[in-house]
Amino acid sequence: MNNGLKYGLWFLGGLIVGAAGTAAVSRGKFDFKPMATDLISRGIDVKDALLTKVEALKEDVEDLTAEARMASDKRKATKDKAEA
Repeated sequence: MNNGLKYGLWFLGGLIVGAAGTAAVSRGKFDFKPMATDLISRGIDVKDALLTKVEALKEDVEDLTAEARMASDKRKATKDKAEA
């Protein structure tokens, strides 16, 4: 992992912790458990959405690869017929 990415992730983590702290202070209570639970549940939702998109992209790439393979085989068959 390069240093730029590492520092960027630390900065993002700091922003999240700072936002959580600000929200806790503005509400006047420091009950961190519900806030942490909500944050984790939203993270799980984001993960699920990303995995869905990755799966759809994977299927699209597999379809394109299959179509390209069929086109290549068709060209080879045409070329073989022309040579024969």
